[in-house]
Amino acid sequence: MSTKPRIMVLTTSTRPGRRGRAITDWFLDVASSRPDLTVDDADLALIRLPLLDEPGEPASGSYHHRHTQQWSRRVAAADAVVVVLPEYNHGMPATFKNAVDYLSAEWAYKPVAFISYGNTSAGTRSLQMAKQVTSALKMIPVGAAISLRISDALPEGTVIDSPALVASAGALLDDLARVSSTVHPLFARTSNGSDAPPLPVPVPVPDVTLTRATAADAGELLVLQRACWVQEAIANASLRHAALTESLDDVIAWVADWRVWVVHRHGRLVAAVRARRDGAIWEIGRLMVAPDLAGRGLGTWLLEHAERAAPEGATSIGLFTGSRSLRNLALYRRAGYRPVDEVDGAVRLVRNLNDESVDGVRDEEAGRPRSDRADEPRDDRKRPVRAVAAPVDVR
Repeated sequence: MSTKPRIMVLTTSTRPGRRGRAITDWFLDVASSRPDLTVDDADLALIRLPLLDEPGEPASGSYHHRHTQQWSRRVAAADAVVVVLPEYNHGMPATFKNAVDYLSAEWAYKPVAFISYGNTSAGTRSLQMAKQVTSALKMIPVGAAISLRISDALPEGTVIDSPALVASAGALLDDLARVSSTVHPLFARTSNGSDAPPLPVPVPVPDVTLTRATAADAGELLVLQRACWVQEAIANASLRHAALTESLDDVIAWVADWRVWVVHRHGRLVAAVRARRDGAIWEIGRLMVAPDLAGRGLGTWLLEHAERAAPEGATSIGLFTGSRSLRNLALYRRAGYRPVDEVDGAVRLVRNLNDESVDGVRDEEAGRPRSDRADEPRDDRKRPVRAVAAPVDVR
């Protein structure tokens, strides 16, 4: 965690004429006087999550839709959460439950505080329901809470400020900052670098750290990729792959040119992936995991991290694998990639970030040069894409 805890203020009401936005604005004004905190104004009316539409379980941490990936990234970046919560028919709003249900481990161990509002009960029945749900996700409700009766606190649609109410908001922020600094090691297990997205969760292998690669990592990267691509060479009956022939200077060069992430475990570099933007396509390559850690989900986890780093404006993700690399093909297909081309034993796969058919990117792919396709084994014979076998890790 940085020196400033990041507090997400989540406005859960989305209906026209809602009072929650006025309450959030008041609370943000109070929080703006706290230089020790960073605040993220997260409004579900603007985030516009559809009703839960992910095909997989949230506990897997593997998300198909771009809106889920963006929501995951935002929640994962928070150190604590303040929920501005109305009460509808003695309960919490469906919008909040839906937003919570999209994710799982991103919420775990994060302190949460509530500002409830309503008529007779000031939203306290909604608050009690929300505490049960957040506790089930291993969030930590803090003691301080604010409950506002609409007729008293918002008679004209804006919060009537008072020293007592400001003091309550300050106490709530104090509690969040104090608890988040204590429990942060439970959910901040890696170091990403300032421009990296939050990590996919849960981490499949214990005791790992994920960082941006530097030239100092080039030697271990060179050894790791040779160890990993030997099996790819055997599977594809070809040694024509840059990962098997590059020099140390070559690796240093692409570490500088690409965005490269490396995973260390017990002081050893055990996995890596690289990515960079090419027009509207986010290119991913050199996804590798040490053979002794294969099959434990580390490759999938690292692929998801690289996908989440796709910059704004990117419309698709592209990568290559060998036409006989059945294990790789199986993983990529499950992750939503579809083959669009095959040349010299290398299969081009694309995933559309807008969740549309990959046919929409065929024209853009058709004009791509073949000279940069150095990320997967190839040979001189063109082969069809074969049926895939059981799921395993990518190397």
